Amino acid sequence: MNDALGSPQSVLCLGGGSEIALATVRKLVGARCRTVVLAGRDPGALTTPAKELRDLGATTVETVAFDALEVASHDAFVADVFSSHGDFDLVLLAFGVLGDQDLAETDGAEARRIVATNFIGAVSVLVPVVQALRKQGHGTIVVLSSVAGERARKSNFVYGSSKAGLDAYCQGLGDSLVGTGVRVMIVRPGFVHTKMTEGMAAAPLSTTPEVVADAIVTGLGRGSEIVWAPAPLRFVMSALRHVPRAMFRRLPV
Repeated sequence: MNDALGSPQSVLCLGGGSEIALATVRKLVGARCRTVVLAGRDPGALTTPAKELRDLGATTVETVAFDALEVASHDAFVADVFSSHGDFDLVLLAFGVLGDQDLAETDGAEARRIVATNFIGAVSVLVPVVQALRKQGHGTIVVLSSVAGERARKSNFVYGSSKAGLDAYCQGLGDSLVGTGVRVMIVRPGFVHTKMTEGMAAAPLSTTPEVVADAIVTGLGRGSEIVWAPAPLRFVMSALRHVPRAMFRRLPV
C-alpha cells in the first residue's frame, strides 16, 4: 500500500531499461519506495540500474524477463510476478519503440513491429495487470504515451498512430475503473533527449528524462489523470489539434 504520504511502496516497471522509467523509479525510491521489479527483454542489461536502486535505498530490487511482442506469455508473466511479489502500488508501462518511419511506409514488417510493440503489446499486458490490481483493490497504472499521439504527423504517423491508440485505450480504461480503487495516469511527453532520440533534431520544448520523471511524481501526488511534460505542451497541442487539415499537412512537422 502507498505510505501515509501517498507515495508508492512497490513498483513494477514494464520496460525497465527506459531512461524515463529509471529516472522516475529513482525519484520514487528517494521518496521511500522499497520494492522495485524491473521487467525487460534482457534482464542482464538491468543489473546496473538495479544495483543503483539498491544503493539509493530500495530493499528489494529484482529483474525479470518481459517482451512486449510475446503476447502469449503476458497472462502467465503477470500472474507470476504478482504471485512472487504480492501487491504493487504502481505499475509503470514504459516500453515502446520509435521505429523507422521511412522503412515502415514500404515495409509491412517494420510497421507491424512498431504498432505491435506500442499498442498491441501494451493492451495485451494491461488486461491481466488491471485484473490483478482490481483483485488487490488498489493501485495506479502510469502509461507513457506521447504528444505524437495527439495528432498524427506525416513525419512519424506510424509511431504517432500507435501512441494514439494506446492513449485512447487508456483513457477509456481509466474511466472504466472509477470506483474500483485502481486508476490510470497517462503521461504525454514531447521530445525527450534519450538514446532513442539520439542524433535527431530536437523539437521545441524538448526535455529530459529527469524533467518527465518530476512531472510523473508530481502528477501521482496530485491524483492527475493526464500529465504533459513539459506542461506548456498542453496548450501547443490544443492549438495544433484544431488547425485545419489542409493547413496542417503543409506544416514542417
